[in-house]
Amino acid sequence: MFAGISKIMGSKSERDIKKIQPIVDEITSYEDEVKQLTEEQLKAKTEEFKQEIKEATAGTQKKIDEIKHELNVIHTGGPGEIDKRSELEAELESLDKEWLDIAEEVLDDILPEAFAVLKETCRRFVGKSWKVAGTETEWNMIPYDVQLVGAVALHQGKIAEMKTGEGKTLVAIFPTYLNALVGRGVHIVTVNSYLAQRDAEWNEPIFNFHGLRVDCVDRYEPNSEERRRAYRADVTYGTNNEFGFDYLRDNMVISKEQLVQRGHHFTIVDEVDSVLIDEARTPLIISGPVPQDNQNQKYSELKPRVQRLVEAQKKLIAKFLQEAEEALEQGDEQKAGLAMFRARRGFPKSNKFMKMMQEPRLQKLTQQTEYLYLQDQGKNMHLVDEAMYYAVDMKQNTIELTEMGRELITPASEDKDFFVIPDMGMETSVIEEELDNKEREQLAEVENNPDFSEDYKEQQIEKVREDIKKERSDRMSELYRVFSERSERIHSVNQLLKAYTLFERDDEYIVTDGKVQIVDEHTGRVLAGRRYSDGLHQAIEAKEDVKVEAATQTYATITLQNYFRMYHKLAGMTGTAITEEGEFFEIYKLEVIEIPTNVPVKREDHEDLVYRTKRERYNAVVDRVREYHERGQPVLVGTTSVEVSEMLSRMFKRAGIRHSVLNAKQHKSESEIVRDAGQKGAVTIATNMAGRGTDIKLGEGVREQGGLAIVGTERHESRRIDLQLRGRAGRQGDPGESQFFVSLEDDLMRLFGSERVANVMDRLKFEEGEVIQHPWVSKTLERAQKKVEQNNFSIRKRQLEYDDVLNNQRNVVYGYRRNALLGEGLSSMLLNMLEDMISAIVNELYPEGDYDGIRERVLRQL
Repeated sequence: MFAGISKIMGSKSERDIKKIQPIVDEITSYEDEVKQLTEEQLKAKTEEFKQEIKEATAGTQKKIDEIKHELNVIHTGGPGEIDKRSELEAELESLDKEWLDIAEEVLDDILPEAFAVLKETCRRFVGKSWKVAGTETEWNMIPYDVQLVGAVALHQGKIAEMKTGEGKTLVAIFPTYLNALVGRGVHIVTVNSYLAQRDAEWNEPIFNFHGLRVDCVDRYEPNSEERRRAYRADVTYGTNNEFGFDYLRDNMVISKEQLVQRGHHFTIVDEVDSVLIDEARTPLIISGPVPQDNQNQKYSELKPRVQRLVEAQKKLIAKFLQEAEEALEQGDEQKAGLAMFRARRGFPKSNKFMKMMQEPRLQKLTQQTEYLYLQDQGKNMHLVDEAMYYAVDMKQNTIELTEMGRELITPASEDKDFFVIPDMGMETSVIEEELDNKEREQLAEVENNPDFSEDYKEQQIEKVREDIKKERSDRMSELYRVFSERSERIHSVNQLLKAYTLFERDDEYIVTDGKVQIVDEHTGRVLAGRRYSDGLHQAIEAKEDVKVEAATQTYATITLQNYFRMYHKLAGMTGTAITEEGEFFEIYKLEVIEIPTNVPVKREDHEDLVYRTKRERYNAVVDRVREYHERGQPVLVGTTSVEVSEMLSRMFKRAGIRHSVLNAKQHKSESEIVRDAGQKGAVTIATNMAGRGTDIKLGEGVREQGGLAIVGTERHESRRIDLQLRGRAGRQGDPGESQFFVSLEDDLMRLFGSERVANVMDRLKFEEGEVIQHPWVSKTLERAQKKVEQNNFSIRKRQLEYDDVLNNQRNVVYGYRRNALLGEGLSSMLLNMLEDMISAIVNELYPEGDYDGIRERVLRQL
């Protein structure tokens, strides 16, 4: 049915392109006219366009100026003045929206001619060269029609999905130029500082030709005059983090001279799926030190205990794995399955466990045991976990200490409940019951004493009650102290356990210059200045024997979702957006338009190769890369972590393969490595750093050798990141090929997709080193990736719902703060607050006739 409708009406992509094509035709119709213009006449067109906008908005601008003047002269706060100010401010807000609507209409009208002018500028710049990222680079780009389609889509506030190599950087300059004419600035957002500065340098001469100033915020220090000036430029490049952090910093300054941003008019987000989806789970946070915090000392103190716990767990898991092997020999599958499941729950990254899990029979047995114990909402899971010191849930990324674990790290000389959080409800009721009984006994003793006079009895009764009240307060304070102390202690132990079992050096983080630095799993780059929250970063610092920094507290925070929703108009571009089309529209109200390629893609994407073990997979990678290298075909080897990139580098050295490595540790030589990656015989090992935005140009004679070859050493949890890696080859019609090498030991396979593949390999009696390659294997991997993506979308949606509540409060507070800084509507705001406060006091006390109370409360609060 749907296929029939699509055949009649065309696909969504075809319908979208059909709507934009007449605009592209109109752009083309101006070409002959603008070619006749002299250089000065071509430059003058920009001022003509600006003048058209100015004339169209003149009437509205005049009204805005009049209202601003009227607001400036209202200071008295007399009768009706507060309401008058509120009405004028509401009208001013409405007029500003009207001004923007008029400006948008003018931009739509002048778009064809403005794009034709910029296209002619690009044509005239061909052959000129200037420094870009330290290299003399020649301009050789004139937009194709499909690129103009993408440019129009961006101006309309949509996402243009353009395959890698289709010139997104060039496409972006057209809507940027057009919207910069409004005079409110355009922000171009990229995923890393290298791309931000490269694109700013690459496009700056084009914009300068038309009198538009370009700058990049990443060149300057935060809160500096240079960064403030960068935001005043017509076109401002930068990374999403810098734009977001500058917004937060602006709402912490104490004078208007310290503000750096000037507003949020129009932004184009490059690699929009990376910024608005992959990184949306991590909120931007500005934090500062916690006063009088000694938590960092606790991590160092507890580290020896946790090390002992981890070592004991490793020995225990080794014992379980031995039991599993013996049980299998005796034919006791139930016992073997339980031992294997305990090993998975206790030490899932054990080398022996992962090796045993290569056996499809054991994989199936372990999974069947897991299903058995997870039945009835996991009511029998305690039977699995209580035999270990702690239990690890890899899917939920959590760890739980067991009774055995608590006993091991609690010496005999300490309280046996040293690591047990008291049950506040039960302990409170015990205290209440004991003190109630004690009070009754003492009161009865006083009342029944015949030697006491009535006056003395009353005094003693009052004393008993006061003593009991004080004892209750002291015991409850002690209970809360113990609760707080033990909660912090257990939290510290759990974070240390996470550091030792879930976080690995050169994978999730690296250690450089005595500091633990987080590596972004999506970009492969170091997240400078970022720290894990809730003490996890301190736990990792203690584990790595570097200085444990003081704990921090949050001063300001915002999610990327809410930051980018502040813009008047938001657009984006990427090579991989259609898989997340629903999320883009639901969260950001952004439509996705698929832009066709200018030249058909010639890259050949081979089916995945699946091996039993990582060792077999890496050996196969080395053999394949050697083949490419010997015939002179350049190859890019994509890895998911710094650790794997360095391990492969060692293997390549032993195999005598010359190569370069690009990861979070070698990022300073990024531009040189990328420049040479397409040369004949080049071998480049890279983390996700080379997966986005890097343009690998083919050297002489490489096309004849088959172009750039992509070798993926593992599937990422996101399909889009795999597609980005593939997209480094076959750009603009170049030849190329790609293939992923997968192992049943990979996290994605172990957690979500290995059972079916393992069963097939078992049935077909695959020997060590043999490989399975079939379309359904790739489908299995895609299903596993979809499960992860669905889970991640749920996390992002919940986080946004939570942040929306905070965002309402944030907008109000930040709005008041900005008004106070700028002195805009300050008296009105204060008078409204004053009126609300007095109304609340009067409404509370007037019905009771408490006039003195009204007077006293007003004087006290003011």
